[in-house]
Amino acid sequence: MPRKPIDIDVPDLSGRRAVVTGASDGIGLGLATRLAEAGAEVLLPVRNPRKGEAAISTIRQTVPRANVSLRELDLSSLASVAALGKGLVEEGRPIHILINNAGVMTPPDRQPTADGFELQFGTNHLGHFALVAHLLPLLRAGQARVTSQVSVAANQGAINWDDLNWERAYDGMKAYSQSKIAFGLFGLELDRRSQSNGWGISSNLSHPGVAPTSLLAARPEVGRSQDTRSVRMIRALSARGILVGTVRTAQLPALYAATSPDAKRGGFYGPRGPGHIGGPPGEQKLYSRLRSTEEAQRVWQASEELTKVAFPAC
Repeated sequence: MPRKPIDIDVPDLSGRRAVVTGASDGIGLGLATRLAEAGAEVLLPVRNPRKGEAAISTIRQTVPRANVSLRELDLSSLASVAALGKGLVEEGRPIHILINNAGVMTPPDRQPTADGFELQFGTNHLGHFALVAHLLPLLRAGQARVTSQVSVAANQGAINWDDLNWERAYDGMKAYSQSKIAFGLFGLELDRRSQSNGWGISSNLSHPGVAPTSLLAARPEVGRSQDTRSVRMIRALSARGILVGTVRTAQLPALYAATSPDAKRGGFYGPRGPGHIGGPPGEQKLYSRLRSTEEAQRVWQASEELTKVAFPAC
């Protein structure tokens, strides 16, 4: 059965500067394209410049006059994160939209980041935590909206406080869930601290549901030489319009959360279909694992200690 088109309206973003992590392919590339189409200047911080150039070419096929440019960023390296932050602060241009979208999922074996963190925790959460801290002056200047992309995996598992870096008994899926729980707690705590400290930014969360993205596909750089059985099944269901979304529909919750005048600070947005794994975007009930302010504060403190990057008190 043909899938009914699903889309949202994006407001005029002329004069706005947006940063999208993980925009060299998949959902991130779709988000960058839609932002550019709406008139925003879009920065693509990428780890692989060749993929970044290909992404810009793809965007310009849809938006010939797109104002897009590359920056270098490896979220698994705190030095790379700091370098990007320093470079953008030196440019002095306010940032109005930040979509923390990049991520890595379930390497078959434990891998450390450049700083010794478990790869998923270090990339998905700690790298973005440090990035927001470094960019805070520009986010404040732009009264930015920060949207952080979590996952349905944040609705399972827990934070392994006894072994945050999974140095004992590594489990890829449990480590992935931890990274997304921590990241979601951070995104919500960011909004609370912005309000209490007068930072002037707003922060919310999104999740893409389930779609045939590259997260579970063959990724030699994370030790996965071929597509997983899960991604093959997801592709088959998506092609038939059964339950799960497409790469295009999976981008809509983050796009809505980051741009809609109706999206709320501290809100949580995802697909509204059965099981919240596909369908049009909408506000959703916060996962139980993301509701504790005490746990969020604990994540914040641990993240500052691990990254050695601190947010200002005011």
